[in-house]
Amino acid sequence: MADRKIFAGPRIRRIRHDRNLTQTAMAEALDISPSYLNLIERNQRPLTVQLILKLSSVYKIDPEDLQGEGGAALAALREVFADPLISGEIPGEQEVIEIAEAAPNAASAIVKLYRAYREQTSRLTDISAMLAGEGRSADLPGARMPMDEVRETLEARVNYFPTIEEEAEAFTTLLMPGDDLLSALKAWLKSEHGIVVRTLPVATMPNWRRRYDRHSHRLFISERLSPFDQLREVAMEAVLVRMQVAISASINGLKLSGDEARRIARFEMARYGAHALMMPYQSFLSAAQRARYDLDVLRSRFGVSFEQAANRLTTLCRDNAAGVPFFMLEIDVAGNRFRRAGAQGFPQQRFGGHCPKLSVHSAFGQPGQVLVEAVEAPGGAEFLTISRTLEGPQGAYAERPRRTALLLGCDIGFRDEIIYGDAIPAQHDKPTKIVTTPIGPACRLCERNGCLARAEPPITRPLGLDEMVTGLSAFDFQ
Repeated sequence: MADRKIFAGPRIRRIRHDRNLTQTAMAEALDISPSYLNLIERNQRPLTVQLILKLSSVYKIDPEDLQGEGGAALAALREVFADPLISGEIPGEQEVIEIAEAAPNAASAIVKLYRAYREQTSRLTDISAMLAGEGRSADLPGARMPMDEVRETLEARVNYFPTIEEEAEAFTTLLMPGDDLLSALKAWLKSEHGIVVRTLPVATMPNWRRRYDRHSHRLFISERLSPFDQLREVAMEAVLVRMQVAISASINGLKLSGDEARRIARFEMARYGAHALMMPYQSFLSAAQRARYDLDVLRSRFGVSFEQAANRLTTLCRDNAAGVPFFMLEIDVAGNRFRRAGAQGFPQQRFGGHCPKLSVHSAFGQPGQVLVEAVEAPGGAEFLTISRTLEGPQGAYAERPRRTALLLGCDIGFRDEIIYGDAIPAQHDKPTKIVTTPIGPACRLCERNGCLARAEPPITRPLGLDEMVTGLSAFDFQ
């Protein structure tokens, strides 16, 4: 304590206000003059060791509380100013610390206001989804971040870009890759553009998957990536070089509002083009139909990962050459959803994808295992779902690996065309009826009673606060 000066004026003033004391009364209790206390509260005098001990004795205060940087208030303010909507307003953390220190009550008000904003945004989103499910629209104002705009735009449309598919087919004909697409891409990049591909160790490239050095014309790929992801990164670079016109045309068709959103969409289009190169449309569709959409067979046959094969299945919707209309979503262990797509758009209204009972959440407890389940939505729609964990880039020994889970689904009517449909059991008393798990679109929109997995009350019903009855759910409703 004696090693550094401690200025704690706002905290001293808050202690005084909490006890409804005047400066004169507090100064008398601390055996100091009111003018000296006034200087302390204005941070013009530091606290002495003797005064800290006196404060601790008289007002039962932990001396550590007088030395911190706002504690919980500072942590909450960091969360507020980390929001992408306002993250650029504060140039550095020092100003956040000053707010927490100098105006703790104002800091608390800012945090309350921010949390209310987040709650209302969540509720408005749920209401909008509910109205859309009834065929009505809700014009809700609100700023969307560029990433959200791109995701929502891609989720709402068919996951098929014919211009990119045509360019990918022409590129494949030019490359004539045979069974070694990676070598063909490296040779093309070097011969046509002088770009040399190099794989670098983690220590040299710790923070990137791929980096192109324009000065030396070298494309660096991280050794963290699996061979499948390394191939995709090289393919993405080749696509960005060769398919610029097709990618630009596809991005223009999305009608995005800003340059940042278009840059994000460019990355997504490059990923799409890479998959089209790695798994040419017609040959992949034919193989999928022969294998009854067995993902393990497909990923072995085309030398791709489970995630890449599943992603490609959602794009098989060409006129007169369409496959089963799959949709997919990917989540992390915390339940964050950051990728959704579908051959007919992601079925947000019929399927939802936010129900905690979905097997995609259980997949984390059984890594690497394929979980097959039939689910039934409140409206009676039934879906076949396939879930499995995905491994991210490899880390060093002391690093925790990134793991996500992917759900691939389709309407239950396609069950007989898919090998995973054989794993769905029939009911004992009704052999023609399959066993399904009842799900909801999201807890806030679900009105199923007695759900053990319910995490939030529905916004469509009042809570059933009956002191004489306790239901199975923590959020009983009328």
